[in-house]
Amino acid sequence: MAVRREFVGLTSATSARAGAGGFPCQGLYWVPQGESPKTALIATHYNVDFAEHYSAPYFAERGFGFLGWNTRFRGAEDLFHLEHALIDIGAGVSWLREQGVERVVLLGNSGGGSLMAAYEAEAVAPALVAGAKGAMADALAKLPRADFYISLNAHPGRPEVLTNWMDASVVNETDPVQTDASLDPFSSDNSPPYSPDFIARYRAAQIARNRRITAFAKKELARLNAAGIPDRIFPLFRTWADLRFMDPAIEPTDRPCPGCYAGHPAMANKLPFGIGRANTLRAWLSMWSLETSQCQGPPQLAKLTVPALVVQSMADMGVFPSDARKIFESIAAKDKMLEFLPGAHYFEDSEKSRTDAIDLMAAWISKY
Repeated sequence: MAVRREFVGLTSATSARAGAGGFPCQGLYWVPQGESPKTALIATHYNVDFAEHYSAPYFAERGFGFLGWNTRFRGAEDLFHLEHALIDIGAGVSWLREQGVERVVLLGNSGGGSLMAAYEAEAVAPALVAGAKGAMADALAKLPRADFYISLNAHPGRPEVLTNWMDASVVNETDPVQTDASLDPFSSDNSPPYSPDFIARYRAAQIARNRRITAFAKKELARLNAAGIPDRIFPLFRTWADLRFMDPAIEPTDRPCPGCYAGHPAMANKLPFGIGRANTLRAWLSMWSLETSQCQGPPQLAKLTVPALVVQSMADMGVFPSDARKIFESIAAKDKMLEFLPGAHYFEDSEKSRTDAIDLMAAWISKY
């Protein structure tokens, strides 16, 4: 089936068109040539450009619409603000309704899983609106609901994944060299298979690191605000050090190990990039903090009552079966299904695995 795609650029209730002409919300709408689908998916991520999401043409070939959607924070993770992101997603959902779409499917892929769950949770049971004012409060109170939710190779939540990937040995956030050797997961003294004691100490230290950064962000924000300065940027080093990247025995799957999305973790962990590599203080508190972020999965998933499907591939190097089970168990909907499939994170390793995954999701949607 031939596929047509069109550019969609929209403003949202809290962001106007830029002076140079760019729209804050942008994406591509994929549809079967000559058709106006009554069912469409929308996929969005915290900062990754999903306009040309790999699954878009596959779904369009199967008769669905697909809006690969970007909020104002595409490529701008350091500026992320959850309330504005949800409003931007709402603009995309509203646009789909205006095109005659009767059934909207939220596709939460990768990091977008918890974001789309947060969207539906706010649409069903507004909570963030209580701390908002003006146009933000009005928009959050009127977010259009979706009809289905799919979690596809998704992390349970943004704070959870960052904490799991953090190098627990870091002792100075301003210097990537200073580490605690007793917690260095790449040291020959701590090499895989890791002992239960080391795993427990390491996981506790990862949580402690997240909490230290949150304490810093709160204190620094208060100091700056007292001086009339609204915010600042700070770096984050060493975030490719989940023990599962090095030790396949912790959670056995079909993934190559050692390995992570950025290559060999021992090298990737030293590079100046990774999730959360730069943040404003407010962005940290909004997206990454275990203490303050509303981007954590379970509290949002517990509000979802629409039919839900959780799909997890078994060769994913950054999302694991335990993540999928946590998501599935957290979803409040009684009508839900969990499926494990072969393949890598984006099924980029196998065309058959990719088409099988799309067929599974398409069949699940079509049964309603």
